[in-house]
Amino acid sequence: MQNDATSLAEAIRKGRLSAVEAMEAALEEAEARSDLGSIVHIDRDLGLQAARAADEKLRDNKSDGVPFAGVPSLAKDLGGPFQGLPVAAGSRMIERHSNEPDSDLAARLRATGLCFFGLSTVPEMGLSLSTEPATGPLCRNPLDPSLTPGGSSGGAAAAVSAGIVAIAHATDAGGSIRVPAACCGLVGLKPSRGMMPAGPGFGNHLGGIASELTICRSVRDLTTVFQHARGTAHGPFADPALEQARSGPLRIGIVLDCGPDFPIDPDRAAAVEAAAISLEADGHTLVPIAWNRLEKAVAASGRVLCDIISVNLANYADAAALDAEKAERLTQAFVRKGQALTAQSLWASLDAGIHASRALWDIFDDVDCLVTPMLSSAPLALGSFPFDHDDPDLQIRRMSAFAPLAALLNVSGFPAITLPFGIDAAGLPLPVQIVAPMGQELLLLELAKRLEQDGRWQHRYPVAGLHA
Repeated sequence: MQNDATSLAEAIRKGRLSAVEAMEAALEEAEARSDLGSIVHIDRDLGLQAARAADEKLRDNKSDGVPFAGVPSLAKDLGGPFQGLPVAAGSRMIERHSNEPDSDLAARLRATGLCFFGLSTVPEMGLSLSTEPATGPLCRNPLDPSLTPGGSSGGAAAAVSAGIVAIAHATDAGGSIRVPAACCGLVGLKPSRGMMPAGPGFGNHLGGIASELTICRSVRDLTTVFQHARGTAHGPFADPALEQARSGPLRIGIVLDCGPDFPIDPDRAAAVEAAAISLEADGHTLVPIAWNRLEKAVAASGRVLCDIISVNLANYADAAALDAEKAERLTQAFVRKGQALTAQSLWASLDAGIHASRALWDIFDDVDCLVTPMLSSAPLALGSFPFDHDDPDLQIRRMSAFAPLAALLNVSGFPAITLPFGIDAAGLPLPVQIVAPMGQELLLLELAKRLEQDGRWQHRYPVAGLHA
């Protein structure tokens, strides 16, 4: 039995425990693992209310087609919103309040049966690939508490890895689902642009580079939640056509080298090669992809990411009448950069992003998908992404060095999935990333399922409620 949300839902459905008992187990585990700093806000009553409602529907046989009925979960302290959960984006600028209704995605996640009881920790405004907000708590990696769990969905990943919950809401604007999943031995998908609803407020949409979904412990959980949450996004982009996974041999591009500026450590490069060879054994053909085909697009993506989040943050601070002086030093620098950026400069960045997307499309003329590194190294030590400076470009360079091929997929709009494919000498996951053309999520999920079956990674901690 896989130790995941599907297993927990099955146990609840078969009466081995109730939804209330599952919620109580999650709340107890959250308290026991408070040292991780993965949760910034807990509403015990809200969680138990949702669990009691789930039990009632199960008793009345009203949960047919509800895959995660009674499964506890966390929303992220950024994105959404989820009614009853007061999002503040890890910032002193924002006063917590819980009067906003569910976003479209939040409503769809609730419809899968997930019972939300709290908010996972984020870095201020999601501006880091580590999760250390000045407001607290500092979030630690359950696999090694001296290391980062990633960011900005670091709290979500830490909670799922530790087994506090089996699945958690997450967002991804520059790798923020995939990097934490990679740091913590989990599965994460950044969907195609337009595949997931972002309304009605579009507050975390970021001009199309951001999307929301979940961080999971298994490919089957991710497949289920993807199928229930996708489609009919109601703008601002047309829904991409979801294509069926291709049958027959594939041409699989393999990226092992990310150039001298982004060296990949040998263990993580070897995991990418091992994953590609495993797929090659199924009859697929491997096609080496040289770094020079990606180099300019990756560089452009970093600039686009920096400019978009700076302008978005400056606009949000102004529109919401936020006091930027309450923000952390680096966040203030992002606001100032956004305020100073000219329309012409922003347009030049957006134009460069379009060409980066075209460069990736050209590669997909030669291959059906790509297998790439997700991270350049093991999860970094806490403190590796400090906010005590005034240089947004330095922050982006640091993030790009850690996850060289993350932001490219946000800027281009292509879907990408990460999963662990091995373990290093320190007991940390060896993640890989698979990338496909627009609308090819089912292919990504199928390939990830195939790699998962190799059994090269086992979760260290059981899910609360499924303890032996």
